[in-house]
Amino acid sequence: MTTDSFVFDPFAAGFAENPYPHYDRLRAAAPVHEHPLGFWIVSKYEDAAALQRSAQSVDEQDLTRLPTWKSDSGELGKENRMMRGLSMLDRNPPDHTRLRRLVAKAFTPRAIEALRPRAEALVDAALDRIAEAGTADVVAGLAFPVPFAIISEMLGVPVVEHTRLRELTAILVLALEPLPDPALQAEVRSANQELFAMVGDLVRWKRAAPGDDLLSRLITAEHDGDVLSEDELVAQVMLLYIAGHETTVNHLANGVLALLRHPGQARRLREDPALAENAVAELLRYDTPVQLMRRITVESMPIGGSVIPPGSLVLACVGAANRDPEFWGVDGDELRLDRPNAQQHLSFGAGIHHCLGAALVRLEARAVFTRFVRRFPEATIDELRWNGRINVRGPAELSISV
Repeated sequence: MTTDSFVFDPFAAGFAENPYPHYDRLRAAAPVHEHPLGFWIVSKYEDAAALQRSAQSVDEQDLTRLPTWKSDSGELGKENRMMRGLSMLDRNPPDHTRLRRLVAKAFTPRAIEALRPRAEALVDAALDRIAEAGTADVVAGLAFPVPFAIISEMLGVPVVEHTRLRELTAILVLALEPLPDPALQAEVRSANQELFAMVGDLVRWKRAAPGDDLLSRLITAEHDGDVLSEDELVAQVMLLYIAGHETTVNHLANGVLALLRHPGQARRLREDPALAENAVAELLRYDTPVQLMRRITVESMPIGGSVIPPGSLVLACVGAANRDPEFWGVDGDELRLDRPNAQQHLSFGAGIHHCLGAALVRLEARAVFTRFVRRFPEATIDELRWNGRINVRGPAELSISV
């Protein structure tokens, strides 16, 4: 149950650099916490997992108890909602079921596995550049270019579009942050509209010049006569583009940082490549790039001794749940690449909203982590600067010497 005296403060000193001590206090003092700013947050593993698996809504139109920073949510027109509210991220069944089914037809495990040689080649080329220079920023030199190139090539996005797309997606992902200020909200809405228009132009160009790429397959994806509308197609492409590199960048940078800080674990991975799959899961658990996942209650939800009323915004604190000692044991704060239940992390979500691109993330992460520890056994950290985000969290800069 929540307590009157405790208030979760993600803006406290040191939170951006290391939120986990704050999460420890949150789980202990108020594991189901009604924040005075008008939202709820659950932080224990079982509660967060139950929320992810629940049939509660992801559509902000169901919000009737508006948090302070969403006071204008009910007044925003469709064109101002993130991806116009049409992406899988924001839709409930039956729309979510229909959209996911159509997108999945062009996002099969076979298609992802076919990307393995390209992913490994991109990683090797990035590591070659780092080795030649002797120093590098892991974010700019490895964690960003690899997934960005892969999702761009998958979608068939022309190289000329990359710079502005990168700028716009970096702004748009800030919409996932809690408590953004009004100026930031306006910037996000502007980026949303510009990116929607840009992707719409790309879709029209691809219709006229189809190729062997994901965007062309999405355009032709069909199930029992059902196809994506033009706006739905644009929204799914925007979602895939954002999720396909923004969250992955932070996972790769967080993972490399964790390995650099735990040389014993890096050595284990270097000496035992069979650990690779479990290592990717454990690194996702240990420092997840997506710290918060949201639901909106459409009915009263009993959870953890409290009852959350309908129309409420509820945040599953994945970062806290992924280290909950009641589930993970007393060593939940430790990195153990051989942790037997690491695959039970909540970083990919659960239930019908489980991350569609999870296989792609694992493929890219495995290539990066295994090759990095093998190539640079003596790498050291020169400088670390965090991106300052509460939710999609990771280093803005991770400078190393190899």
